Amino acid sequence: MPAKVRKAVFPAAGLGTRFLPATKAQPKEMLPLVDKPIIQYGVEEAIRSGIQNIIIITGRGKSAIEDHFDVSFELENMLECRGKKDLLEVVRNVSDMINVCYLRQKEALGLGHAVLRARELVGNEPFATVLADDVIDSDTPCLKQLLEVYEFFAAPVLAVMEVPRESISSYGVVDAEPVSHNGSRDRLFRIRDMVEKPGAETAPSNLAIIGRYVLTPEIFDSITEVQPGRGGEIQLTDALKHLLRTRAIYAYRFEGRRYDAGDKLGFLQATVEFALKRDDLGDAFREYLKTLPL
Repeated sequence: MPAKVRKAVFPAAGLGTRFLPATKAQPKEMLPLVDKPIIQYGVEEAIRSGIQNIIIITGRGKSAIEDHFDVSFELENMLECRGKKDLLEVVRNVSDMINVCYLRQKEALGLGHAVLRARELVGNEPFATVLADDVIDSDTPCLKQLLEVYEFFAAPVLAVMEVPRESISSYGVVDAEPVSHNGSRDRLFRIRDMVEKPGAETAPSNLAIIGRYVLTPEIFDSITEVQPGRGGEIQLTDALKHLLRTRAIYAYRFEGRRYDAGDKLGFLQATVEFALKRDDLGDAFREYLKTLPL
């Protein structure tokens, strides 16, 4: 049996420029989808996948993330004094849900560099990486789907999804061959190569890498070996290509719906669809939407 994945790394040091001015004074990871910040959806996915040790890579101006997952004595005391036990439980659940460590990425030097910052805390063991901007709605958590593949093959595995050709240049894309797994030949792939943001005419497939990874500790050496790209940034895709020279890496076309909550339209779509699924909001919100002159 491969070593158990016990830790998840959340890179969260980006500046969130696509959401300015809203992110001028608050982290984009704290923007609320209905009534929970974006990053909490990813943390809850990790918990549902059996991972409770969370490493969050932060930067300047990200203290709101730390405050969110910390104990809030004043708020808890006020809610308790006013007898608001349901809200008190909600607040305490947030601070009790995970074991969390924070590391600073002092400069925005790319996703690969952010992952490398976690090297000492991860140690010599496999780990997950979650990009909170990618909010995934699925019956079985996307991360758990990847962990099942990792446990079978004892190899790194990336989440992928089919993307229209006209949008493919916004993603890392895999060149891969299908592998039979659990009776299916259209979900698991062994990667032959990866291309960062190819043109539509040169993309090797329509399978794009999205923000869920299960990685082995060899990735850290690969990150240190690759050369920085444009803007001096170290890309995780380049490090994975380097690692591909020495070991197999798999891609899994996960089951579920992914929302790009780091994009304004994707954020709005996620907000509407998550609200419609809520028992306490869905019916009333649906009736409201019917009144709009669309």
